[in-house]
Amino acid sequence: MFSKLFGRKEAAPVSALPEIRNVTLGRTLWVDPLAWRRLGSERRFPLDQDTLEITAQGLVDLKEGGFVHRFYTDDHAMFQAVSDDREGQRVTDITIFVPWESTYPGGRADRDAWAQRLRARTFTSAGLPDYTRFWFGEEAESQDPVTFWEDLHDDRDGVPDRRIFQTCMLFSRELPGDARELLLAIEQETEDGEVSFEVMLGVPLEVGEFKA
Repeated sequence: MFSKLFGRKEAAPVSALPEIRNVTLGRTLWVDPLAWRRLGSERRFPLDQDTLEITAQGLVDLKEGGFVHRFYTDDHAMFQAVSDDREGQRVTDITIFVPWESTYPGGRADRDAWAQRLRARTFTSAGLPDYTRFWFGEEAESQDPVTFWEDLHDDRDGVPDRRIFQTCMLFSRELPGDARELLLAIEQETEDGEVSFEVMLGVPLEVGEFKA
């Protein structure tokens, strides 16, 4: 999903890379499978394991007092925590996402079509049920997506190995028993101009449903 950019890096303190409730690059994360099994037979979330080896870590500065912390496995499962502070002491939301589909645009027309899908009230994709816009609510027919840069780390020296520009929107669908399944739709572009479209399925987590 991510293309690595090579280059010389300057050393930085290890503390520059946050730990979120003991989760950080190089550690093993256990997630309670009941977090998604409780969704029942209608779920599409495809994770089939409860132990995740964290091999990359991302950090997003939302520039409005919030931060997104992301922890990746080699097969691109993503554990995500949103916090009010860079150190992750005030976590407000925890989610785990798994890749569903990754495609590459053939040209400008494909990117324009994808942008329209991100703005729509409902996200539709072959092989999936419909998901409705979760961010910003469903009232508006069209809604601009969220954009940000993510700094990606492959080691704990605190210096980003690469940066990815992302344009994304979060959708969801309700399941029986007040459960919710999430869909994150992303256009991402590397610093060298490689563009891809990503669809990830996710479930929200409670603090007691994971440990590292």
